[in-house]
Amino acid sequence: MDVYKKRLIHINHCRGVGWKTTHSFLEHDPTLQKIYEYSPHDLIRIFSMRDKHAETFYHDLHHLNIDDLLHEYTIHQITPVTRFSDLYPPLLLNIFDPPWVLYCKGNLKLLTATKTLAVVGTRYPSQNGLHSIDKLLPAIVSKGWTIVSGLAEGIDTKAHELTLKLNGKTIAVLGSGLYHIYPKKNMSLAQLMTKDQLLLSEYPPFQKPQRWQFPERNRIISGLSRGILVVEAKMKSGALITADHGLEQGREVMAVPGSILEERSMGTNLLIQNGAKLILNAEDILSELSC
Repeated sequence: MDVYKKRLIHINHCRGVGWKTTHSFLEHDPTLQKIYEYSPHDLIRIFSMRDKHAETFYHDLHHLNIDDLLHEYTIHQITPVTRFSDLYPPLLLNIFDPPWVLYCKGNLKLLTATKTLAVVGTRYPSQNGLHSIDKLLPAIVSKGWTIVSGLAEGIDTKAHELTLKLNGKTIAVLGSGLYHIYPKKNMSLAQLMTKDQLLLSEYPPFQKPQRWQFPERNRIISGLSRGILVVEAKMKSGALITADHGLEQGREVMAVPGSILEERSMGTNLLIQNGAKLILNAEDILSELSC
């Protein structure tokens, strides 16, 4: 690994900085070499960092041994892929704030897949919601489409598991580090996926799940995908956040309609009312994706 990419991964492990600050670092010094020379006062003065953030970042930068961490990741078959790597997903590069680093485990060839469909929805689906997945996905998977989802309970889990059963390809985007699979009940599914499928996260492997990380990771689910299919979602839900990201990113947004009496269908019905493609069968999806 070249020094530049190692520096970017090192910075990505440090507390006190986010996407915007890292962007400022790169604009100020594309080599990232000078960052190691700055004092906390310099970080505050040059990058307008808050005092506490500058102190925390400085501490981590000079105490974390990135070589030891990278060696450990190699042992655990975790591959960090920076935004400047040839392996970085081409669709994800086109969003406003693509992750600086993706931590990946499994089939790295899926990173460059372009026939990708996100399937998202409620964690508490009805039998109709689950049967909708059974009806829609086989024809999609048989056409060589990779299914992207978030490994959450409910619709996400169903989409991953059915794709595996159909011998298709699927990517799970985590809202935590790879050492902290969430929910824990999906640990076996995650381990199974590391064989021929792909797990990825923008958070370093040691990062535990935090509530704010899940809405943030949804932009990656949509960013990796040509289209987003929403199957059952409440009015305020992560699935709708993913759909909103998809609209901002210029992706095709599709939704399965449901009963006006069912809370789990209110979000999907609203999407359709606002212009999302109403999906009744797999051909509707393929047509929307221009296949």
